[in-house]
Amino acid sequence: MFRNQYDTDVTTWSPAGRLFQVEYAMEAVKQGSAAIGLRSRAHVVLACVNKANSELSSHQKKIFKVDDHIGLAIAGLTADGRVLSRYMRSECINYSFTYESPLPVGRLVVQLADKAQVCTQRSWKRPYGVGLLVAGLDESGAHLYYNCPSGNYFEYQAFAIGSRSQAAKTYLERRFENFTDSSREDLIKDALIAVRETLQGETLKSSICTIAVVGIGEAFHTLDQETVQQLIDAFEIVAEPEAPAAEPDAAAEQGEGADQGAAADQGVAPMDI
Repeated sequence: MFRNQYDTDVTTWSPAGRLFQVEYAMEAVKQGSAAIGLRSRAHVVLACVNKANSELSSHQKKIFKVDDHIGLAIAGLTADGRVLSRYMRSECINYSFTYESPLPVGRLVVQLADKAQVCTQRSWKRPYGVGLLVAGLDESGAHLYYNCPSGNYFEYQAFAIGSRSQAAKTYLERRFENFTDSSREDLIKDALIAVRETLQGETLKSSICTIAVVGIGEAFHTLDQETVQQLIDAFEIVAEPEAPAAEPDAAAEQGEGADQGAAADQGVAPMDI
């Protein structure tokens, strides 16, 4: 990304058919700390990485409750995300007051996308520099949407945005077929593993990640740090014995190989594969 003669105005097209100001806003999303969403038939889980600008400061809030059945996680410019979450909250209140029923998730996402699109077509405005993962539950089931600064929106089974999110996407792509039938606990576990993938060697702790859940019979809420740490510890307990468990089998195969001669090659071949 660099300055050129076509990026001074959001309404100026380049000869290649690009709007550079919109692309810069999408780049701001990639620079933000990671946010991850997963959904099953009955639940949606949001997770995000908490990063402080300084050791002396607290981290910015990245998960917002919109209504009892809707919440969102953001990556990018936090101030823009805060303004959009307030807009979404207002829309939910107005709809509930008018129709005495909760606002469908899909309708709210379309309204949010329309609001973002207006900023790409007005020379005196700038695009919102934030990406939103919108989690919700309505009469049609659980939903997870991604709203882009360009005004586009997509529904996902699982998705990750922000810096180093590609590692989380790779994990989610391997596992997403199981998410539909996953329980609440399994979904949270997969979310924590996906968060760990974005840390690149840094130890996963409750102080650097936030988890929120919404589901059938469960209003949108953020899990407290103690609960998240207990889940992280439980995950580590499950994961650690897997490596030692393979050692006795390997030792047995090597022992049989030493005694049986030719059978050793047969025992080693599956291990190499």
